Amino acid sequence: MKQVETIKVRNLTTGYRNSKGDKCVTRCLDASLYPGELTCLLGPNGAGKSTLLRTLAGFQKPLSGFVEIAGRPLADYSGKDLARTISVVLTEKPLLDNMDVETLVGLGRAPYTGFWGHLSVRDKDAVNNAISLAGIEPLRYRMVQSLSDGERQKVMIAKAFAQETPVIFLDEPTAFLDYPSKVEIMLLLYSFAHKMEKTIFMSTHDLDMAMQLSDRIWLMDKKLGVKTGTHEELIQSGDMELYFDNPGILFDKADGLFKIDLKKKEELRFKSDNI
Repeated sequence: MKQVETIKVRNLTTGYRNSKGDKCVTRCLDASLYPGELTCLLGPNGAGKSTLLRTLAGFQKPLSGFVEIAGRPLADYSGKDLARTISVVLTEKPLLDNMDVETLVGLGRAPYTGFWGHLSVRDKDAVNNAISLAGIEPLRYRMVQSLSDGERQKVMIAKAFAQETPVIFLDEPTAFLDYPSKVEIMLLLYSFAHKMEKTIFMSTHDLDMAMQLSDRIWLMDKKLGVKTGTHEELIQSGDMELYFDNPGILFDKADGLFKIDLKKKEELRFKSDNI
């Protein structure tokens, strides 16, 4: 049985328009995102990952091509429709320090509460469920400014859960976190995608975790463009190795992980010993 896409991208070119003309970032992209899957977007800084995320989320218009969400063109969605379809977690810390965690998570209900933001019983149930799913019950009454980076990121993810959208986009949700916190966030997102049949798409620099926990990967590079597939497909095609072909880095096809080239280490040691 063919899997139905949540998001379908066809011949998409992303970038910026200004008085000097178009600045293209991603060209002629054909790709899909699916329900019940965690998809990771990998690539170096400056490759255009954030631009692509912003375009798919409707924050900026594509230069050409189209994006479909649930069979409907992205351009046809109103702001309210989008807020009920896609929740977005950005890298920037929110300037929302003077509130407790429960109140911040409750902001995820904004697309449903109207101008005054009054939470109904249904809204409160959604907030409680999101707090439980994210495992942040002990943080419920903490002030946001008292949270660690890892705790704050989990709270922002809980806010996205409370929004109850079929799609969640995250821009480098594991950035600036210690390793245990990175693993915790990745496991949380993987579990939520699978248990709740959500389409979760995130950019990240954590290659090994993406290889181990994502269902699909989008590889992005300015020169090479975008390649998509499961990590097995990208390994077999040689694209995984090609996209991260850098001195000092080896890709082990046997275990599907990146490793430091120890020969390079010895070369550097030899050079330093002879200075």
